[in-house]
Amino acid sequence: MKLALTIDGRADTIEILAPAPNCRFQLGDAPPRDANVETPEPGVYSVLLDGRSYDAFVEDTPAGLVVTIEGYRFEIEARDPRRWSRKTAGAGSDAVQSILSPMPGKVVRVLAAPGDPVVPGQGIVVVEAMKMQNELKSNRTGRVVTVPAKEGATVTAGELLATIE
Repeated sequence: MKLALTIDGRADTIEILAPAPNCRFQLGDAPPRDANVETPEPGVYSVLLDGRSYDAFVEDTPAGLVVTIEGYRFEIEARDPRRWSRKTAGAGSDAVQSILSPMPGKVVRVLAAPGDPVVPGQGIVVVEAMKMQNELKSNRTGRVVTVPAKEGATVTAGELLATIE
């Protein structure tokens, strides 16, 4: 399962390759990693990662998850890109828009570059899937921040293609 993440305002992705307790995951483009995850009580996770043990305290808030590990606090929002939500459908002008691939496919055109100004409805990336080309568009006025999508690259469902602020 692949999820779109926002960690302290920074967009990323995580793919869960195997569930807990013997978890295997891939964060962004990094190589897959293994971790042992136990839940001794609700909201508390004991994680063994790279030979180190961590306790993660997770709190569900209206804005998303707040995770505290060794005194460090992280605000995390995890979204399944396959699910529609009011928040992603009507993102306000103060939000960052993450353009995610709606399905596996191939990037055939990149229409915007970092720093480019954009308006609602402007095409950003074109993804081809099942012999159909899908133009992914900005839903807000703003500026392109990142475009990790590259022409000719194969993408998976939920993969980050561009970010607009």
